[in-house]
Amino acid sequence: MITKEQIASKHLPGHIAIIMDGNGRWARQKGNPRVFGHKNGVAAVRDTVEASAELGVKYLTLYAFSTENWNRPRTEVDALMSLLVTTINKETKTLMDNNVRLLAIGDLESLPANVAKNLKAAIEKTSTNTGLNLVLALSYSARWEIVNAVKKIAADVAAKKFVVNDIDNEIFSNALTTCNIPDPELLIRTSGENRISNFLLWQIAYAELYFTPTLWPDFRREHLYAAIADYQGRERRFGKTSEQISENVNAKG
Repeated sequence: MITKEQIASKHLPGHIAIIMDGNGRWARQKGNPRVFGHKNGVAAVRDTVEASAELGVKYLTLYAFSTENWNRPRTEVDALMSLLVTTINKETKTLMDNNVRLLAIGDLESLPANVAKNLKAAIEKTSTNTGLNLVLALSYSARWEIVNAVKKIAADVAAKKFVVNDIDNEIFSNALTTCNIPDPELLIRTSGENRISNFLLWQIAYAELYFTPTLWPDFRREHLYAAIADYQGRERRFGKTSEQISENVNAKG
C-alpha cells in the first residue's frame, strides 16, 4: 500500500479529475438500493478532498452528476439532489477548515432551485480560501460543454468580435466552462470501467489515465496515493521523444 511519504511532493499533478463510479454496484452487493451507495460515497469524497488538500494538489474535479443522469429513475434523481444539498451544507465547515475553495461547472441553471441556492452560498463562503480548488461537475457532459462553446464562438463571430480564421485552441478553451481552470494531468476512474463517459473530453487531451477496480464508496486516500504514485512513474512527453525529455531535464539541472 502506497503511503503519503512515498509521494514526491515536487512532482504532483496540478489537477486531478475523478469519475466517481460504482456507488450502485457497491449498494447492490450489500443488498441495498442504489441511494445507499451514493450516501456512503460521501465518505470517499471527504477523504479524497482532505488528502488532496494535505498533499498540496491545486485542483480536484469530481464528476458528481452528468446531464445523462437526469434520465435515471425520478426517485434516484430526487434522492441525489437531496443528498447534494445535505452534503454541501454539512461539508462546508470541513472545506473552510482545510482552506478549500469550492467551484462548480456544468449546466448549473438546470439544477433545482434549492440545490443552486445552497451551492451558490457554499461557493461564496469559500471564495477567499487559497488552498485546494474543489470543482464539482454538476449536470455536466463534455459534449454539452463543447456544443455550447461552439455556440458562443459562433455568436462572437456574428458580432464581429473576431473572424473564423482567428479561432484557435486558446479561443476555444476560453469558451468552455473550465476557462479559468488548468487542464487535468491525471484522470482517475473507479469501479473497473475503462471509459471516459463524456467527461472533460477537450481538457484531458494529455491527461494520464488511471483505472482502478475499487468501487467509489471504498475509495480512500491510500487509493489516491496509489494513483498519484503511478502517475509519477510515467514519462509525460507531449509528442516529444524520451531523449528530448532527458535533455531538457539535464539542461535544467
